[in-house]
Amino acid sequence: MEDNVIVQEFLNYLKFEKRFSPHTAKCYGADLEQFSQFLISRSDSGQHPGEHAPVGAYHEGAATAVATQTNLKLDQLLLSVDINSVRAYLAVLNEKQYSKSTIARKLATLRSFYKFLVRRNHLSSNPVMAVRTPKQEKRLPRFLEYEEVKRLLETPPMDSWLGARDRAIMETLYSTGVRVSELVALNMDDVDFLGEVVHVRGKGKKERIVPIGTSALQIIQHYMEFRSKRAQSNPNFDSKVLFVNKHGRRLSTRSVRRKMDKYLKIAGLDISISPHTLRHSFATHMLNNGADLRSVQELLGHQSLSTTQIYTHLTTKKLKEVYDKAHPRDQQPTPERPVVSKPVSSVVEPGRKDGDNGENDW
Repeated sequence: MEDNVIVQEFLNYLKFEKRFSPHTAKCYGADLEQFSQFLISRSDSGQHPGEHAPVGAYHEGAATAVATQTNLKLDQLLLSVDINSVRAYLAVLNEKQYSKSTIARKLATLRSFYKFLVRRNHLSSNPVMAVRTPKQEKRLPRFLEYEEVKRLLETPPMDSWLGARDRAIMETLYSTGVRVSELVALNMDDVDFLGEVVHVRGKGKKERIVPIGTSALQIIQHYMEFRSKRAQSNPNFDSKVLFVNKHGRRLSTRSVRRKMDKYLKIAGLDISISPHTLRHSFATHMLNNGADLRSVQELLGHQSLSTTQIYTHLTTKKLKEVYDKAHPRDQQPTPERPVVSKPVSSVVEPGRKDGDNGENDW
């Protein structure tokens, strides 16, 4: 995609103006590469970008399609896209059995790309705006009960520097609710022991201050003592990074996942649990214990409140406890019900004919 002018202009915008991470920009580029190949394939088959194509006409990753571009340049193909082109592309993705979430992400990439082109006056309107995002399956985030979290956190041995590091990592994840990518990006001076907060760099290079519990700070302090001794014997230790690997370099998110898998097995917990589950657990436990949604949104670094609302699910037990405490009828002793020997409807009052229920009296 490096040779394509408008795509590269968009990717530069993401990296240098929006300050997206290289990984995120790369994902956008891959989505646009796939869409471009789709357009080229349609062009090579003699179809206008706006015409409907048979679903099987496009073959993902077809290098021959790229190599045999027609006289229409890719820029021209991208600029001539209309709503029918986008719908035909989505039909292809659906036929290839992409998940709804993946299709929604690819559509979001196109929506952002064409919005950018309109802003830069390459186009007068966004052809993707009228295309509806596929309805997503609602999945509640998985979380651990507090006793499970406690069992997991207490698994790493505290008498070794790697064990102390792993305990500090999981304590920090649960105490702050930060993403794993945010955790591995922490530096030594990001932890304010006096103020009991952590300086976090989130998505899009956005920064926020997150409170951290005293117990987690004590575990981090314990780890840092081990780390300091280790660094004295290893000149390659990165002095600014908080969580380092055995070589003294910054940990990767994959390394954190591998370490957590190890402790999940030891703790006898489901190994499909991920480090992100601790973030889900943090949010759920905060809400269950009375935190308001807006505060949890700020703590998690969510741009939209609707994203945080997925955590408003509560356990059935918690809901029952809330109901028992809050419902007015549940606060009063149940009066004894009068024993009726005969149905009321069959009792005939004096002066009324049997079968007349008195409705006309009202």
